[in-house]
Amino acid sequence: GNGDRLCFNVGRELYFYIYKGVRKAADLSKPIDKRIYKGTQPTCHDFNHLTATAESVSLLVGFSAGQVQLIDPIKKETSKLFNEERLIDKSRVTCVKWVPGSESLFLVAHSSGNMYLYNVEHTCGTTAPHYQLLKQGESFAVHTCKSKSTRNPLLKWTVGEGALNEFAFSPDGKFLACVSQDGFLRVFNFDSVELHGTMKSYFGGLLCVCWSPDGKYIVTGGEDDLVTVWSFMDCRVIARGHGHKSWVSVVAFDPYTTSVEESDPMEFSGSDEDFQDLHFGRDRANSTQSRLSKRNSTDSRPVSVTYRFGSVGQDTQLCLWDLTEDILFPHQPLSRARTHTNVMNATSPPAGSGGTNPGSNGNSITTPGNSVPPPLPRSNSLPHSAVSNAGSKSSVMDGAIASGVSKFATLSLHDRKERHHEKDHKRNHSMGHISSKSSDKLNLVTKTKTDPAKTLGTPLCPRMEDVPLLEPLICKKIAHERLTVLIFLEDCIVTACQEGFICTWARPGKV
Repeated sequence: GNGDRLCFNVGRELYFYIYKGVRKAADLSKPIDKRIYKGTQPTCHDFNHLTATAESVSLLVGFSAGQVQLIDPIKKETSKLFNEERLIDKSRVTCVKWVPGSESLFLVAHSSGNMYLYNVEHTCGTTAPHYQLLKQGESFAVHTCKSKSTRNPLLKWTVGEGALNEFAFSPDGKFLACVSQDGFLRVFNFDSVELHGTMKSYFGGLLCVCWSPDGKYIVTGGEDDLVTVWSFMDCRVIARGHGHKSWVSVVAFDPYTTSVEESDPMEFSGSDEDFQDLHFGRDRANSTQSRLSKRNSTDSRPVSVTYRFGSVGQDTQLCLWDLTEDILFPHQPLSRARTHTNVMNATSPPAGSGGTNPGSNGNSITTPGNSVPPPLPRSNSLPHSAVSNAGSKSSVMDGAIASGVSKFATLSLHDRKERHHEKDHKRNHSMGHISSKSSDKLNLVTKTKTDPAKTLGTPLCPRMEDVPLLEPLICKKIAHERLTVLIFLEDCIVTACQEGFICTWARPGKV
């Protein structure tokens, strides 16, 4: 109710503006606050939404040399500087966030692979902190700060190997998802400091992470050019998305387009209120939550669910993705088929399929008249990618995409039934991918150090053909330089790039 504010950093400068909405650009000649830093540059920042008012806002800014500053750009106050002497950590700040529901606690991640919990009320001390081990687990350790008086940091987390690139709190604030340069997603229970689950990228580091609005799914992006969807409940990869041609820098869910629909023509799209219900798990008779539980309890599939998320990358492209029912609730026969070894590949390897390069997946779309069995259902395949002999769908999808009214190119119930009756099939890949299940089991037993060869093919990092491959609903070049920001607002999508351009893209019907 205080009006949105916009903060961005470019080079050594930090700007703070009133956000005017999608119809009117902010007047860039009149920032409310502008700061230019010497000797260090801002790398990330975070507002405290809990304490923000029209007259005051708490903004944390992290810097390339390791410091963290607390400022109030409306009152023009610089209240505090943390890690000023760089005694706590000398490396670049990669991510800073207020702890959900707290007015004073915040968490800071560094490229050293460490995270620190601070309290704005405490000082940092004039000597390097001494630590005491609080808890240790596989590839992580948490230390408390040992001192006579309470001082920052309260906790030091050491997570994985290499830089900690980003972290995100779950919608209820109880869990923390971290992605690191070692290619691992690690999800912790924040209060009890326990590891809930892990996942490994296909290769390279993971650069970004986000939670679905209901906290059920986590999406990551990184140096494997993929977006990966991980189920929080099952602790496993449920889909990968291939559309970017370079590293994925930001992933974000769109809470305004995520929807729940009845299977009959009457349609329901979640309102903001329903998403509040989703966040807090309250159950209202017509809330999305109860629809979701109804959807899970009955086999007749009365409700269909779709999550929408987006990603931007260093390839200057924006991709939008839908997570649909056929991915979220795969049919039994299909999931059983996934547990067998790759028999089909042995019988009919597709012509010209590339080796382990994820880019080769596009080749395995089959054409009619081929002896090769059709690939796994691909959610949101655009009309041109002939999906399992259902030609009639393309016209429906053209319409759906053209109409542009937050309708989804999801498959109707009837189409899903058809798919269900087709043969249990797997994605076709080259012979090189065939691996006997017994060796995979061995890999699980041995301690999986970050040797990619050992994690590939295990539940930590399933092979490309073992999970459904999503195709983007839309993939569009929207900048000249690598994209660094993606935010979904009610009336628009906000993106920004390395060049310092911030763009607002109106949603259909909003302008």
